[in-house]
Amino acid sequence: MLKYYAEKLGIDFQSEVVSIHEDFDPQKYDFVFFGGGQDFEQLIVSQDIQAKKEALTDYIENNGVMLAICGGYQLLGHYYMGANGEKIEGIGALDHYTLSQDNNRFIGDIVIHNEEFNETYYGFENHNGRTFLGEGERPLGNIVEGNGNNGEDRSEGVIYKNVYGSYFHGPILSRNKALAVRLITTALENRYGQVDLPLGDLENVE
Repeated sequence: MLKYYAEKLGIDFQSEVVSIHEDFDPQKYDFVFFGGGQDFEQLIVSQDIQAKKEALTDYIENNGVMLAICGGYQLLGHYYMGANGEKIEGIGALDHYTLSQDNNRFIGDIVIHNEEFNETYYGFENHNGRTFLGEGERPLGNIVEGNGNNGEDRSEGVIYKNVYGSYFHGPILSRNKALAVRLITTALENRYGQVDLPLGDLENVE
């Protein structure tokens, strides 16, 4: 979806995968997407990502733009307690942690509102984890409908510098054009300074 929006704006978009046993170069990328997975896959990624911890933290602290979804969001924090009680280590680049639920998941449509941008975001959540934000973090939005980070404090997701984390799954960019444009604009301004995008070209893009 990010590629789709970028091309509608006339922006050349190239992507590549950084997988396990591969180095991450924080100077190379304008935008990073960090996806999620089941506990087994997250454990593998957790073990590998420790070697990338310094580079990823440098990228984040130097205002690199990142979207982290579900497991990726969790692993940017200190740790994630798996459904079987196993502690899966994160990299602590962000100051949150995630606990598990007993015999329960947060599943269903979710709506949040971001007061800072005055934007409403629509998505679908499906997660066992209960995430609690820490120092320097603010939620991506406050719950209008759904459960969000933990089912308690009415928060969903996280914003830290230019990192956006969320439990929204695949539809997050297709259903929330404003957020996609924000990611693209921030990444471009990081590299080129102030940009003037032809946003009118997106008016009829769903």
